Amino acid sequence: MPTSTRELPRTMRAAVLHDEEPHLRVIDVEVPVPQRGEALVEVIACGVCHTDLHVMKGEVAFPRPAVLGHEISGVVVGFGPGTDVPEGLEVGATVVGAFIMPCTECDACRRGRDDLCANFFAQNRLRGTLYDGTSRLAMPDGSFLAMYSMGGLAEYSVVPVSALSPLSDATDAATACIAGCAGLTSYGAVVRAGHVAAGDAVVVVGVGGVGSSIVQMAAAVGATRIVAVDIADEKLERARQLGATDAVNSREVDPVEAVRGILGDGADVAFEALGRPETFVQASKMLADGGRMVAVGIAAGAATAPIEITPLVRRGYTITGSFGGRTRADLPAVVDLVESGAFDAAGLITRRFSLEQADEAYQALARGEITGRAIVVMGIDRRDGG
Repeated sequence: MPTSTRELPRTMRAAVLHDEEPHLRVIDVEVPVPQRGEALVEVIACGVCHTDLHVMKGEVAFPRPAVLGHEISGVVVGFGPGTDVPEGLEVGATVVGAFIMPCTECDACRRGRDDLCANFFAQNRLRGTLYDGTSRLAMPDGSFLAMYSMGGLAEYSVVPVSALSPLSDATDAATACIAGCAGLTSYGAVVRAGHVAAGDAVVVVGVGGVGSSIVQMAAAVGATRIVAVDIADEKLERARQLGATDAVNSREVDPVEAVRGILGDGADVAFEALGRPETFVQASKMLADGGRMVAVGIAAGAATAPIEITPLVRRGYTITGSFGGRTRADLPAVVDLVESGAFDAAGLITRRFSLEQADEAYQALARGEITGRAIVVMGIDRRDGG
């Protein structure tokens, strides 16, 4: 395996979800070895995402023990044997890794729908493995250790080259890590599913990490009216700083009435970023005639939401789901937006944690203490508020 000039260590630190308790413990495991079509990345930073928290709390089924973390930045230090290395991804390149890692071979991938990759969902999301049916990670005793996407809460990570995009030297690599999930998710929702165009009026229900990203992405593509809806004033204020033109605290007012009062006829596009039945219904009622609702939030368990059929039919509403962008086409587009400043990744980051504090980061997320996005940065010794 080609590597950098320095010798790689035999072991690395990784934050592991061991058992049914929703906590992470940092332990030493062997540095993973990439196979064909894969790169070994020395991780610089990994985003703290609510989807990982769903897994930790058992709201999304996933094997244990496991290494979570699914949006990373890092430096390529090697490739698996026989890998066809794409331009720009040579050893030493600084990269971001996407949470949707397309196999490139299934029917969905062949037609460009990386977001529907059958092998990603069947192997990685259900079994915690890569596409040969095995994990690249192992517990200290050699037993199975699952990977959630690339298992980015570790010092090294194996990532299919199909899920990597290079960064320029001028880009801050640590904050750019969120391009791989927050950025790719919001791009898929705003551009692919929402078809937001210049002059559109949009509403974003839930402006945590993903919702804040949607606010910023909608502004980047030219939405002229962006209404943020949440129950926390600090999150609403942050959303305004990121491009929201209006804010609604749904604890204080009826959010549907408030949004319609602001927008008049309603929203051209409404985004639901929480995955809760009540907010799902609220978002569907905020639409203008012919409007589109994009469901982005992952729900707990088998949650459902009752949608009135007649308004859906008479008013020509569209309700669609969006898990993320199409990695091979859209991750480079997101990186371009980050590097141009149109999508301010650094502006979304509000807290930083060390790897040893990974569990603390997710407990803070669970308590609702993180506005915007937190990241875990390898090599820092303590929390930093910025």
